[in-house]
Amino acid sequence: MKTSGGTDAMKRRAGESAASTVDDGDVVGLGTGSTAAHAIRAIGERVDGGLDVRGVATSFASRELAIECGIHLVDLDEVTGPDSAGIDVAVDGADRVADGDLIKGGGGAHAREKLVDAAADRFLVVADPSKETAALDRPVPVEVLPSGRGVVADAVREAGGEASLRRAERKDGPVVTDNGNLLLDCAFGEIPDPGTLAAELADTPGVVEHGLFVGLADEIHVGTAEGVRVREV
Repeated sequence: MKTSGGTDAMKRRAGESAASTVDDGDVVGLGTGSTAAHAIRAIGERVDGGLDVRGVATSFASRELAIECGIHLVDLDEVTGPDSAGIDVAVDGADRVADGDLIKGGGGAHAREKLVDAAADRFLVVADPSKETAALDRPVPVEVLPSGRGVVADAVREAGGEASLRRAERKDGPVVTDNGNLLLDCAFGEIPDPGTLAAELADTPGVVEHGLFVGLADEIHVGTAEGVRVREV
């Protein structure tokens, strides 16, 4: 359920804008997706120039790209906890952005993305204009335990939505997340109150994590044809 629309140049500008805010010594959350990948590459270029950072990858894909770019990686557990440095900044993309609230999970990595983004002192969202909308209106990805698929689908239906199992594109069967779970794409139409729906999904047994990111973003970096629009949330 990946989304597209903005040009690669727009995505690159957004990613590079957020990457430019990373300071020497920072622990950086490295998001997943095409726009976040530009940020990772830009951070890697700064590392080549002497920047000293540690990265926390949010997916197998972001981990592989970070290694390729020469970014030193650490596990989330190494930088969180009572006596740990914490995550200074996380840079991640979004499938939809409305008033600072997000839908994420087009790449199926939203469970770990939310862990990292929520743990960061600052969470910077990178996007192109096609991701901006007046109200969140795309299906919400929900990662579920395989045995809980039916239970969660019933709960989504009771909440006014319709759940579809995400199918793999190049193999038979469903998409399996990095965590070994399944994905339901849950269509609710326009979502007038993302916070209420987020709470309902979080309280549903069998749900590992959902793709509504409510109240987490600190800045939105939107790459345009002319440059970058940066908005504090």
